[in-house]
Amino acid sequence: MRYRTIGADPATRREVSVLSLGAMLFGSATDEATSYAILDRYVEAGGTFIDTSDNYAFWVDGGQGGQSEELLGRWRRSRGVGAEIVIATKLGARPLAPGTSYLDNAEGLSAKVIRESAERSRERLGVERLDLLYAHIEDRAVPLQETVEGFAELVAEGTVGLLGASNHRAWRVERARALATAAGLPGYEVLQYHRSYLPNRTDLISELDPDGEPGGVSGDLLSYLRAEPELTLVAYSPLLKGAFTRADKPHSSAYDLPSAPRRLAALREVAGQSDATVNQVVLAWLLGGELPSIPLVGASSVAQLEESLAAVDLELTAGQRHRLDTTW
Repeated sequence: MRYRTIGADPATRREVSVLSLGAMLFGSATDEATSYAILDRYVEAGGTFIDTSDNYAFWVDGGQGGQSEELLGRWRRSRGVGAEIVIATKLGARPLAPGTSYLDNAEGLSAKVIRESAERSRERLGVERLDLLYAHIEDRAVPLQETVEGFAELVAEGTVGLLGASNHRAWRVERARALATAAGLPGYEVLQYHRSYLPNRTDLISELDPDGEPGGVSGDLLSYLRAEPELTLVAYSPLLKGAFTRADKPHSSAYDLPSAPRRLAALREVAGQSDATVNQVVLAWLLGGELPSIPLVGASSVAQLEESLAAVDLELTAGQRHRLDTTW
């Protein structure tokens, strides 16, 4: 395993593994025994960066979520896991009532919600401090200043370490960080967005999201990250839920771009040259790029995790990376 540092402040920054493990379905769609086996193998391989959220996985049983955090808490206690493992969680997208969705009934990002939801997450995880806490989605109904101050209060109290944002438009991240800087408060240092080798379309606009989908990495966000090298990008769903390798899981229309067939061909070519799988090439491409990301991978079996772990040691040649980067 390899490691990198996230965060700038010596009081809150952490060294984490360059491959993060997503626990979204642990305790719900993925049973406890399998979840424990995956977590145990990840830690055995040197993994130290686990990702969850307070709303995972509300859609499985029509509830409000919390199953993933609860399972991680039980696993931590059963294994004696301490501060050596960094667990990141999120708040803001938990449905306010069972049977509803965060799209129209989310808890949001008010100061009250931030405090109460963070406390519930700490209890479920069984920790005194949340290592990394994300604002999961935007909340336009709450003044951004209130959100910034609400997160900063928890950092000042020592119950939260690093702060992050997920699925926010770049200008909202910048505005929040500017407000924090102006007030001398801690701001977002880790950004979590969807990123993979196949770019996703940015023109898919719905009535629910008239400004466009903010979850994927856009050119605007990449430009922002290049200008702010102290920020860390965590890339979720890099393997497109198995679509790179499984015939029964075709790529969705979100990746229906003219460049897609050519980029898929480039992936297969490099995989053949490297005696690696296509999934491993995707992860290696993210890990070693000009703007390196921390891939956030899910797994429903130890075998799936093993494939991702092997990507950490896959070094693409300069020629292979050029082939991948310039294929459009």
